[in-house]
Amino acid sequence: SFSQNKMSGRVIDSETNLPIQNAEIVDVSSNSPLLTNKAGSFKVSNSGSYIIKKEGYFALELYISVKDYIIVQLRKTPSLLEEIVVNANHLPRNLSWETAAVSLISQENIELANNTEFAPILNRVPGVFMQNGALNTNRITIRGIGARNLFGTSKIRAYFKDIPLTNGSGETILEDFELESIASMEIIKGATSSSYGAGLGGTVILKPQNAYLKSSNALTELQIGSFGLLKTTTNINLGFDRNSFRVVYSNTNSDGFRDNNNYNRQTFTINSNHYLNENNDISIFGSFVDLKAFIPSSLSAEDFNNNPEQAAFNWASARGFEDSKRGLLGVTWNHNYKYNLKQIISVFTSIRENFEPRPFNVLDENSLAFGIRSRLIGNTKLFNKNFNFVLGGEFFQDYYKNKTFENLYQDFPPGTGSISGERLSDFKERRMYYNFFAEADYDVSEKTLVSIGLNMNQTNYKLDDRFPVSENNSDQSGDFRFNAILSPKFGISHQFTESISFFSSISHGFSPISLNETLLPDGQINTELKPETGWNFEIGSRGRLFKDKLVYSASIYRLNISNLVVSRRTAQDEFIGINAGKTRHDGLELQLDYHLISKKQFNIEPFLTYTLNNFRFDEFIDGNDDFSGNDLTGVPDQILNIGASFSTKYGLYGNINHQYVGQMPITDSNSLYSESYTLTNIKIGFKRHLADALSFNVFFGLNNIFDEKYASQILINANSFGGQPPRYFYPGNPVNYFSGIRLNYDF
Repeated sequence: SFSQNKMSGRVIDSETNLPIQNAEIVDVSSNSPLLTNKAGSFKVSNSGSYIIKKEGYFALELYISVKDYIIVQLRKTPSLLEEIVVNANHLPRNLSWETAAVSLISQENIELANNTEFAPILNRVPGVFMQNGALNTNRITIRGIGARNLFGTSKIRAYFKDIPLTNGSGETILEDFELESIASMEIIKGATSSSYGAGLGGTVILKPQNAYLKSSNALTELQIGSFGLLKTTTNINLGFDRNSFRVVYSNTNSDGFRDNNNYNRQTFTINSNHYLNENNDISIFGSFVDLKAFIPSSLSAEDFNNNPEQAAFNWASARGFEDSKRGLLGVTWNHNYKYNLKQIISVFTSIRENFEPRPFNVLDENSLAFGIRSRLIGNTKLFNKNFNFVLGGEFFQDYYKNKTFENLYQDFPPGTGSISGERLSDFKERRMYYNFFAEADYDVSEKTLVSIGLNMNQTNYKLDDRFPVSENNSDQSGDFRFNAILSPKFGISHQFTESISFFSSISHGFSPISLNETLLPDGQINTELKPETGWNFEIGSRGRLFKDKLVYSASIYRLNISNLVVSRRTAQDEFIGINAGKTRHDGLELQLDYHLISKKQFNIEPFLTYTLNNFRFDEFIDGNDDFSGNDLTGVPDQILNIGASFSTKYGLYGNINHQYVGQMPITDSNSLYSESYTLTNIKIGFKRHLADALSFNVFFGLNNIFDEKYASQILINANSFGGQPPRYFYPGNPVNYFSGIRLNYDF
């Protein structure tokens, strides 16, 4: 009877746009139900009022006409583990069935802190650690991968919707994006997702706030805080029957805790969805960021202990800063061939312009990138068992230009700041890669799922040295092509009981090396340098205990890395890359969420996340130094978060989070470690409806309430120049507050 009725619509998740299978469509007049299929589609024979419901979602009653095609968006309620759906490999599945270590950061998790910094949010995720020297100076590591990158985040892939945020050299910038525009994040830990490039550390997927159909609202927020923080945000949703638009604008200003620490950022984000007919829909995503942020840089141990507010002397004298503009634009077409086979194609482009005066030179750079992702997703029966698969590919190419100039700030009166002098270098790079990937899930039995995947990557660089050849400058032009890398994976998940599941996986991954790392001191390209590769071995469990009050996930893993790429410093701003050995990453990750009190009038939920890192150099010989057996540099030995959140029927809500971060090796010789530290943050708020269409939310928070002195970021293996001591430490903010008010009006 399903196939004989006229198509009437599709039921999808309002946040992810993923189809909802087995949603009930109940005819109010006859009380007869029917279910949506795997594509979320349904058919009805009579026009009338219907109730659409699914466990884990708010029920919705609406009028459906057999003459019209309708899209129904259901909004999630607070979910149990078995209702959480992740899309880590483009094959949506319940988290309880996932064969890899995947963490989901919901919008509720994002709102536990202020909406200015990524670090407090990411650092609650086991296995993830974000160091932040300033709002624009950050480094993210996942399971220790990326810790050896001196500046910024590298060797971790990231996407905003379907648009890669990782450039052709493997570098990623997340912190510039507006948190208000993000609905959720998925973090895939380890080299376990063939569909996203099989990166060694894993992948961070940012999901934008969706545009909702058939509803319109406007939200505005004003936030103030310590160190001159002033932030305004406007979030507008316009929803029609089949078309919806969401626009988010923000303006963030801060003087910063330290000297030469001013920060100004404006962002504009748009996300729209257009459902053309029952088989085709298009979504458009765009983001623009305009940032100017001064750079205080790192401090020596003496300055860190005695005067952490100051900027590094040379950066303060040069008044170093970055002035950056970046934009992203992507269009995604979703076509259903039939209910069990669809194709998704995304085309995207991005631009970035950056001007950065540093004490040692002035950098002027820009890049233009474009690419396409396509995947065919299907499900069928194999030996009468469910078989889901995805086949696809991604092509990415960017053109990167950079010039450096002398910085003549020392030739002018103090306070003048940076002045560009003669040109020192002029490069143009073309960086290109493609990924082909395939993944499949097979239900071996009602309780066991097997997942397999394969990724093939080919990367190449072309460098054009446009600086005149002279006695002191050789021509560094050349081509560099990596051999194709095949990265397989295998995973299995078994439902031990209705409430407890186990998973295990074996996977291979790699991290591309940057063109700069391939350049030798004489200007030639080192064609012998190899990318880092590794194997990840993992077992874990997820489940619910004590009558579903306790939700847990736990995993232990070993990640073996070969061809460790080490950046060896040859001058103040010159590095070369060498393959120096192997590392072994052994770790344990644990997350507990406990529903202590779950009543209509009052809810309180304690939580705990714990990360234990035992990362070592298996083999590491750098010149005459043998660091084999030493602790891996730049990663804490353990991280603990413990706290609780609460909410009441009357609008009062809040949370407290206590974080412990263990000591970190600062040098490869392990002769110096950072001190462990603890941070305690709180946030309380009150939200109510003033009228049917108008609501407000006021909040106040304190970070580092016990005024702990700590290093929020470490510069590993820092060298000294000009007789000055090495500068290892970025001071963290002392006790500071934030407060704001949010108004929401439904049209």
